[in-house]
Amino acid sequence: MALRGTAVRRREDGPLLRGTSTFVADISLLNAAQVYYLTSTVAHADIISINVDDAKNAPGVIDVVTHADLDIGPYPAANPIFDEAMVRPLLANGRVRFVGEPVVAIIAESSALAQDAAELVDIRYEPLDAIVDPEAALDSNIILFDDTAEGNVVCRMEAEGLHADFETCDVVTEVRTVNNRLAPAPIETRVAAAEWGADGRLHCYNAGQGPHPVRAAIASILGLEKDQVRVVSRDVGGSFGAKARPSPEEALLGWLAKRVDRPVVWVPSRSDDMVGLGHGRGQIQYCRIGGSSEGDITAYHLHVVQEAGAYPAGGAGLPANARAMLTGCYDIASVGFSSVSVVTNTTPTGAYRGAGRPEAAAAIERAVDVFAAAIGVDPTEVRRRNFHRPEVFPLTTKTGSNYDSGEYEASLDAALDASGYSDLRAEQARRRSVGGTRLLGIGLATYVERTAGAGRSEYGGVELLSGGRILARTGSSPYGQGHHTAWAMLISDATGVEFDKVEVVHGDTDEVPQGGITGGSRSVQLAGAALWNASEVLVEQAKKIAAELLEASEADLSLDVETGNFHVIGTPSIGVSWEQLADHLGEQNVGPRLLHAEEVFESEGPTFPFGTHVAVVEVDTETGKVDLERLVACDDAGVILNPLLAAGQVHGGLAQGAAQALLEEFRYDQDGNPLTGNLADYAVISAAELPMFERVVLETPTHINPLGAKGIGESGTVGATPAIQNAVVDALSHLGIRHLDMPMTPEKVWRSIKATEVSLPGS
Repeated sequence: MALRGTAVRRREDGPLLRGTSTFVADISLLNAAQVYYLTSTVAHADIISINVDDAKNAPGVIDVVTHADLDIGPYPAANPIFDEAMVRPLLANGRVRFVGEPVVAIIAESSALAQDAAELVDIRYEPLDAIVDPEAALDSNIILFDDTAEGNVVCRMEAEGLHADFETCDVVTEVRTVNNRLAPAPIETRVAAAEWGADGRLHCYNAGQGPHPVRAAIASILGLEKDQVRVVSRDVGGSFGAKARPSPEEALLGWLAKRVDRPVVWVPSRSDDMVGLGHGRGQIQYCRIGGSSEGDITAYHLHVVQEAGAYPAGGAGLPANARAMLTGCYDIASVGFSSVSVVTNTTPTGAYRGAGRPEAAAAIERAVDVFAAAIGVDPTEVRRRNFHRPEVFPLTTKTGSNYDSGEYEASLDAALDASGYSDLRAEQARRRSVGGTRLLGIGLATYVERTAGAGRSEYGGVELLSGGRILARTGSSPYGQGHHTAWAMLISDATGVEFDKVEVVHGDTDEVPQGGITGGSRSVQLAGAALWNASEVLVEQAKKIAAELLEASEADLSLDVETGNFHVIGTPSIGVSWEQLADHLGEQNVGPRLLHAEEVFESEGPTFPFGTHVAVVEVDTETGKVDLERLVACDDAGVILNPLLAAGQVHGGLAQGAAQALLEEFRYDQDGNPLTGNLADYAVISAAELPMFERVVLETPTHINPLGAKGIGESGTVGATPAIQNAVVDALSHLGIRHLDMPMTPEKVWRSIKATEVSLPGS
């Protein structure tokens, strides 16, 4: 039986649940020292002096390092368009620019001794005024870096040659939205280790999203050739995009190991990661949308103010992804886009589940709802009226995205039917007519997102082992996605080898020749396609051997994937199994490999999953509390390989989308001090705040890869966030509330309700 399309249980869960997996902290390095980074406690200050003498003499201390000791760096910029003057040092050099910036590295026999020594380091700061508000950074006389081209501006972007024409619009509406700053908070922090091996190479152990990009970054920073560095990333406890690049603290470990001539290990605390691991989102969006009074949208412009944080990292470039997905599902005659990214005295921003695509969806879906309210038309009908039609695919959008396939109206209809939309509207009207304190809100978002948008190639290799087993090597390293299960399914379907006889190897640059990051929902459509194609090549190689054993023509042979036997067409009772092939090749002593095939799959472009999410909320007018009662998600990610894995990905995405809409926000005071720097203050969502999700699955294949698959890992965050935001605003709309920024906390909702009461005539 073919495994594709069936809910095969995750084979990797056993070791994870039993605690037998190998995370970085589980690796035992002989005579390893511990590294502790002393970080800045002020957001913006000149460093007057650093005295480390007492710390160097503290018990168990091996060495203490400041920027003055370094002969490497700086930390490379994530994008060549960023202002070169805004370079980040590996350790603070003369000035600190955010709370949590590493200033001193302490190497000691234990982490406790290193932290004790940190108390003895005397750093004298001269505080400077801080900038926290990204819009204030645009016009501030406080300039965070010298010799910049445009003050605090990292870069500007626009959609060249495009202009949104509002002159002919009957109705034009505007809304300013805040896409709130988020902390990724993966369950495993940035644990990392480094040692110089007997082979003269640097061996790095990393909890990141792919060992090969990490190797390239570390080699570049340390001035080494890539083959001088080995990176191992076995089991990784989550990332959500934040570990795509090694942080400066991780990159420095190899240099520190060389300096003290010992392996070193760094285990940051949760608090270290909350302020040191890059944050997500952090956009202010100005949406302008116009069209006819009947509901035709003819013009749309989005301007983004992107907060880069203290040093430009991946987050500063995220508006490019928003630009690519500017118009979402809609056929809009004229569009425009502009953005500006600025530095502030806050944690640098980077990728976070969706990396710019949820931000684009949040903007357009909020704008469409505002437009629908202005013309008095149901938001479902405005969307339906403006969708791209199925017959126009593939198509190229105004901003150059090549949409592969789409059935947008079908996803809308499926979600509306599953939610009982008309009944919900009737219930909402009933409640409003009788009054009461429990308001019902219905919100939706119809989205399209881009997957495998960057790094459009991936490696896969398969090898026949003794006993008819297959070893698969993949360049895509999982950190919760279920690759061991998915790849074994594909290979089993292609070869007929039993699922349990397929072993998957990943996460080691010595064992896998190349690979990219696991991010951008790219794995199945790239790494899966590579392994599928490699498996087909392996089958053809095996046919030649089977033909010899059966004394038949290769052209007359067929592989029965149900039994895993090669046989002459028409005589299935006489065949050769993979095990027999392996035994034969072993007897022939063909070399270290019996049979092997490698494939680098090159995609012609990204794919564009889509869907519709419907959120139902209840808002308590007396407390402002929002209860998410239902969340219906119709997601189309092409052909689904494993429904169980897909459901897990969507479930996680929906939870994070709901969290952003209702709870999560990383906040600072006016001096740049974190106000939500731990999990007691930062409101990570729990099961208690979530309903049982209701899912509807559509499958519209893509032509971009042989599996017909699109990515699904980030779809939940793309659709759920604006759907819930729209639902809360919808619940309050009859009170005159037009918009609320995320997160829609009880206090924020309550204050908005009270403000309307004050403004009502006669109140």
